[in-house]
Amino acid sequence: MPNPELEEQAASERSEIPATEPESERSEAAAPAVESAPGSEAAPGRLEKPPAQRAAEATEKPAEKPAEKSADEPPPPPSAEKPRPRRRLRTAAIAAGTVLALGGGTIAAVYATRGNSPPQPDLKIVAPAYRTLAISLPWPQDGETALWAQGIGDLGTCGDQTPVPIASVAKVMTAYVILKDHPLADGQNGPDITVDQQAETESYSRDESSAPVRAGQRLSERSLLELMLVPSANNVARLLARWDAGDQTAFVDRMNNAAAELGMRNTTYTDPSGLDATTRSTAADQLLLAESALTDPTLVTLTGEPSTQVPDDPTVLPNTDSLLGSDGVVGGKTGSSTPAGGALMWAAHRTIDGEDHLVLGVVLHQASGTSPEQGLYQALIVSRRLIEAMV
Repeated sequence: MPNPELEEQAASERSEIPATEPESERSEAAAPAVESAPGSEAAPGRLEKPPAQRAAEATEKPAEKPAEKSADEPPPPPSAEKPRPRRRLRTAAIAAGTVLALGGGTIAAVYATRGNSPPQPDLKIVAPAYRTLAISLPWPQDGETALWAQGIGDLGTCGDQTPVPIASVAKVMTAYVILKDHPLADGQNGPDITVDQQAETESYSRDESSAPVRAGQRLSERSLLELMLVPSANNVARLLARWDAGDQTAFVDRMNNAAAELGMRNTTYTDPSGLDATTRSTAADQLLLAESALTDPTLVTLTGEPSTQVPDDPTVLPNTDSLLGSDGVVGGKTGSSTPAGGALMWAAHRTIDGEDHLVLGVVLHQASGTSPEQGLYQALIVSRRLIEAMV
C-alpha cells in the first residue's frame, strides 16, 4: 500500500530541481534536447516538470520492460536510408520530465521497501573542527556518498562503501589516463585523432549514449574528450582507449593501474565507458580519483562545458549534468544505468567559515532499483541538497 508520507516527501523532492522547458527529440536542424540518464549518462540543462498533457500521455502508455541500458539516450529509429549518427538517445529534460510525472511514487516505494531509518555518516576521518558541519549535512539515505573539501580534508562518508556499478562516472578515469599520457596545456587542442569505423558504427546504437562521429574524420584530442565527458559518448570513450593503448583491453589495464596508484582498493574497471556492470567502485574510492582529476584545471574545465558539438555537425550536444552553473558547481560527471541507478561526481565552490573552498562529492547507486532516468534524477537531487548545505 502506498505510504502517504513518502509520497509527500517525493513530491517535495521533485520541486527542488530548477525547471527548464522540456525538450523532445528533434530533427537535425533543431537544437538537441537536454540529455537523459541512461547507463552512460544523461541529463543536460535543468530538469523540469513536463506539461500536464505529457504526464497524462505518459501514464496512458503501457510500460515496456526496460532493457539494461546506459542512461544516455537511445538513437532515433532506423529508416530505410543509411542511418545517421544518433544525436542522443534522450535528453535530460525528457528523462527528468518522465520522473517528475511518474517516478516520484516509484522512488518513494523503493525507499519504503528499503526502510526509512536516518542515514548514519562515518565521520571518523573528519577533522574535529568540521564535524559539526559534517553531521548537519543532508546525507542521502540511499546508496553511498563521500565528501571532501580542499583546505579542509575529508567531510565523511555514508553508506556501505561496497563496490557497485558506476556507469559513466568511469569516464573520469578514462579522461584521467588519457591526459596523463597526452597532457593538454591551456588552450591546446592536442593531436588529431582519426575516427575509425567501429566508432561510427557504435554511434548508431540504440542501447547507449553516443556522439555522431564518422569514419575518417580527424578530431582533436580535446574535441574527443569533450564528446566523451559532456554528452557522455560511449563510442568516443572506446575510440580514445584504442588510440591511447592500441586496444581496449590494454587501456583497461592502464585504468586499473592508475586506480591502484591512487589507492582505490575497492575498484575494478572492465571497460572505458562504464557501460559494463562489472565496472565497479565505491564512493570513497571515486572520491580519491576526484581529488586528483577534478583539481586538474584541464579536466575539470572539460567536464564543465555546458555543451559541445562534433565539428561540421550542427547538432548541439548538451552536458548531462543539470547542476552545472548553479550553487557554485563547476564540473563533474554523471552516470546512470539499470544496474547502477544514478551516480554523480561533482565539484563546487562553496563558502565555508567565510572562505572559498573547492568541495568534491560522489554519490553512487541512487534509486538503483528503478530506471536509469529515475536514478539520475535522484542523484542530482541529493547532490544539490548536499551542495546547498555546504555553508
